[in-house]
Amino acid sequence: MLADEGITLAATEYQTDSATLIAATDSDAARLVELASEYYSNTYSVRRSGAAVTISMLAAAEDEERDGAIRQALQIIRNRVDEYGVAEPTIQRLGLAGDRILIQLPGVQNPERVKSLLSNTALLELKLVEAGPLPTRQALLDAQGEVPVGSEILEADPRDGRAVGFYLVRSAPLITGRDLKTAGLGQDELGLPSVSFTLNTEGSRKFSAATGANVGRQMAIVLDDKVRTAPVIEERISTPQAQIAGQFTTQEAQDLALVLRSGALPASVEYLFQRYVGPSLGQESIDQGVMAAVIGLVIVAGFMLVYYKGSGFNALVALGLNIVIILGVMNALGATLTLPGIAGMILLIGMAVDANVLIFERIREELDIGKTVRSAVDAGFNKAFSAIIDANVTTLIAAIFLFQFGTGPVKGFAVTLSIGIMASMFTAIFVSRALFEFWIVRRSQTLSI
Repeated sequence: MLADEGITLAATEYQTDSATLIAATDSDAARLVELASEYYSNTYSVRRSGAAVTISMLAAAEDEERDGAIRQALQIIRNRVDEYGVAEPTIQRLGLAGDRILIQLPGVQNPERVKSLLSNTALLELKLVEAGPLPTRQALLDAQGEVPVGSEILEADPRDGRAVGFYLVRSAPLITGRDLKTAGLGQDELGLPSVSFTLNTEGSRKFSAATGANVGRQMAIVLDDKVRTAPVIEERISTPQAQIAGQFTTQEAQDLALVLRSGALPASVEYLFQRYVGPSLGQESIDQGVMAAVIGLVIVAGFMLVYYKGSGFNALVALGLNIVIILGVMNALGATLTLPGIAGMILLIGMAVDANVLIFERIREELDIGKTVRSAVDAGFNKAFSAIIDANVTTLIAAIFLFQFGTGPVKGFAVTLSIGIMASMFTAIFVSRALFEFWIVRRSQTLSI
């Protein structure tokens, strides 16, 4: 861009939060200030001292950029954790404007692998090779004299046995990871694990044009500023499929495909603190949760038997079947019963008999006005039906919102609650009525309630 404007730079200096461009002449410096002020008026301050022009980001823009990077990193990390398959993770920002992220991953068997997945920036770029590879950076500099404008020197990834040393590549990439549509595990021409990826429509168009214009040249596949491989472009590649090879293990290829699918992090990640909670502490908490559920079940069962007498057995059968249905559905869905899930089951023990209480009280009222047992049972179920539906549907809507907008343990609680609500409606309305029908057929004149 500067060359197009006729501006020549004598040197460039980069600091942590600013860049200083030293123009060759005063007129170049004046033109540079004019351009920088035009393009960066809202986000950068431009200062000139002789031929030196310093560009630094404004404090407000820097805060906005940092906040956006943290929000983007949160979403990408959450995508990677979801792809990895962790039950009920907790991923949250510490403080409304903090730059730290808290990640809790229950049940992870290989913490180091997960750390690698989460910290991998995964910035994929395909760049044209100008020279190399040569064994050292200095050898490449000696061969070139100096690094041309618009080029840079990149080191080959030491894990790739076919790409050794250093490459001189063009700074501007042909395509980047933003042009990817998907990525997955594949095989190279030797049958070894590789990463196959598919470009989106725009990426495929750019890739086809770039390969067609550079047949016979090397193209470096660069991941996080390391050259993974540098194949020769033998012909125009018009298909959207391509692959990254380079002596991967199967797990490395799977992990790389995962982070490419989830997107590149906007900045590198630094681990500040980590702690492992052993299985003994977790098991103790689960045991206490199960004990609480058993105590709650015993108390509810005692109340139903004392207050509703023989009909209390009806409610207990429905409650037991309700628990079986919950556990069966969670197992079929591959859900994990964690502490929030156990808390949901404890809540459901009370909610499951709530529908039975409504029905039993209605049956009592019908018996008190002189109706027969069959008529009282029919009226009890029919008149309590709308109240049961209203109460359970409103709770189910709340559970759906918890699942949609909650994270980690909140989702686990919502899953258990949703399954339990639907199961309790089924057992209270259909199973309980079937048990009453069975009793009426055998002893139609009496009902213990």
